[in-house]
Amino acid sequence: MAETAFVDTNVLVYLVDRSEPDKRRRAAELLASEAGALVLSAQVLSEFYAVVTRKLADPLSEEVAARLVERFSHLRTVSIDAPLVRSAIAISREAGLSYWDGLIVAGAKVGGCTRLLTEDLSAESVVAGVRVENPFG
Repeated sequence: MAETAFVDTNVLVYLVDRSEPDKRRRAAELLASEAGALVLSAQVLSEFYAVVTRKLADPLSEEVAARLVERFSHLRTVSIDAPLVRSAIAISREAGLSYWDGLIVAGAKVGGCTRLLTEDLSAESVVAGVRVENPFG
């Protein structure tokens, strides 16, 4: 089995984004091959719902998006609580990241992940002990 990996919002969004067929295919492969080793957070679920219902060129209906959130909720999910927020602030300040990216990294750490799958940070960098990987690069 692969090392535990935290999945950022963009990976899930590509599963349904018809304007990016190559990334859509790669995201589907990734979720199929690593499903047992994937972790996400309440933040990722929230961002996914907001993006796919409002920001895609061909947005999903709220009903379909809600069903997908339910499906993704079966992955190990990190909750957002006060200690996670404090950790996110510290990580964002130390690494020079936005608070929201710091919250993603903090979620990965709490989830016991060694990898973070995202397009949003520098690939192959290590932030707070978590290796960043761009699965689409």
